[in-house]
Amino acid sequence: MNDDATLAVALVEDDRRFRGALQILLEGSPGFDLAFAAGSVEEALRTTPALKPRVILLDIHLPGLSGIEGVGLIRDRFPDAVVLMLTVFEDEDRIFEALCNGAGGYLLKKTPPNRLLEYVSEAATGGAPMSPEIAAKVVRLFARLPKRVAVDEHLTPQETNFLKLLAEGHSYASAATEFGVSVNTVRNYVRSIYDKLHVHSKSEAVSKAIRAGLI
Repeated sequence: MNDDATLAVALVEDDRRFRGALQILLEGSPGFDLAFAAGSVEEALRTTPALKPRVILLDIHLPGLSGIEGVGLIRDRFPDAVVLMLTVFEDEDRIFEALCNGAGGYLLKKTPPNRLLEYVSEAATGGAPMSPEIAAKVVRLFARLPKRVAVDEHLTPQETNFLKLLAEGHSYASAATEFGVSVNTVRNYVRSIYDKLHVHSKSEAVSKAIRAGLI
């Protein structure tokens, strides 16, 4: 059983050998505890651990839901935990997508054990740790993003939530189902959002909202 001096960490990794090595590392390192170890996102979502994880190490390549697809679900299931992505590759598109989906950091699997523990501790205290190779790519990614824009009028909470659904790829019909409203009501949201953001399409609305920090 852990106490305030120990850091509970969960693992979501399908490679048994690598998962086992991480378990041994966490269970054998002073100040750390293993909350749970799962082989997939689906298994992690079904888990009711005795220890509340403060950091979750989530592999990107998993059977069933990938880590990128599952990071939002994992964060919903364990809202007090920081999710750190684990990967073998330094793919820029995947890095950006995982960070946009709520990952708190991004580490290469080849990270030395002692450094990995340092990164986990950093995440638990509010940091956003990344392996140096990943951090360099993130800097380049954000350097290429359009400059931040200002929005003259404030969106309502409902409009902001609707924009988030659009950004996740929802159609008007599926957004209406999510909100429990009619498609006509959704169309009213769309008209209001377009007017406030001074845009004329879904892609423009989502892009401007992201650049303005609205979603």
